[in-house]
Amino acid sequence: MEKEFFDTRKLCLMTGNANPDLAKKISELIGVELCQTSVGKFNNGETAVMIDESIRGKDIFIIQPTSQPVNDNLMELLVMADACKRASAHSINAVVPYYAYARQDRKSRGREPISAKLVANLMVAAGVNRVITVDLHAAQIQGFFDIPVDHLFAAPVIADYFHEHDFGGELVVVSPDLGGVTRARILADFLKAPIAIIEKRRPRPGEAEVMNIIGDVKDKIALMIDDIVDTAGSLCEGAKALKNLGAKSVLAACTHPVLSKNAVEKIDNSVLEKLVVTDTIPLPQDKKSDKIVALSMAKSIADVITMIQARRSVSVLFR
Repeated sequence: MEKEFFDTRKLCLMTGNANPDLAKKISELIGVELCQTSVGKFNNGETAVMIDESIRGKDIFIIQPTSQPVNDNLMELLVMADACKRASAHSINAVVPYYAYARQDRKSRGREPISAKLVANLMVAAGVNRVITVDLHAAQIQGFFDIPVDHLFAAPVIADYFHEHDFGGELVVVSPDLGGVTRARILADFLKAPIAIIEKRRPRPGEAEVMNIIGDVKDKIALMIDDIVDTAGSLCEGAKALKNLGAKSVLAACTHPVLSKNAVEKIDNSVLEKLVVTDTIPLPQDKKSDKIVALSMAKSIADVITMIQARRSVSVLFR
């Protein structure tokens, strides 16, 4: 994308403690230093925020995924937004590459909350004017907001990585469930590959059982695509089922590497050859593996921030 020109004096990039490395990459790509901000805790555990320079009249972009520890990072985002509002910022944009509570987007049983909507309400109440996010678990979460939401996709970044490999026409993109077909189709279109679908059921929350595979995977290189890898149970079971049905090899890609509990151990012991993830969530040392490759969403996010600040349409970035 050609360089957009705007008054950098009005732009302020800010980060909490959720993913400062991603924020640093974005700031370097845009050419604007991160705002001097202190984000920590008081002795009683409450979130402490101090903005160490004037932001009056500035357009603020707070880069803060709400990944683990979820509630701490979410609270940092809300308190930072409130601090910016009270410091007379011109606009407050929440850059939330990973949106917490996104899987709680509806009531599946009685007396359950819709936590994804609650988080949206909290952001708006804190003073956020716009949200920039990546691969929401359910795209309709955008409708929970009465402010603009720019919903980025990781598929182009993931596709660029796999374009560097020659699969000899043997690649098939696999959706891990019926709900992920649209995501698989988008990636398959980028890679000019057919798709297959894993049909599964969940006997209990957090557990999945593969029932059937829709599509041809025999003697193919199967690439599973999902938005989140949490416990990696579904991912590893799906990979095993694909192998049992004759897939030559199984690769996987996901946007948000939550990787809770012993997920990395499961991946290391699975038939998966490689898992490609992005840096919407930082990978600490104990979650790194020779099988896991991390790509950066920094350029995609930097491009959106640049277009917004230059008062240009961002729709071209979503095609």
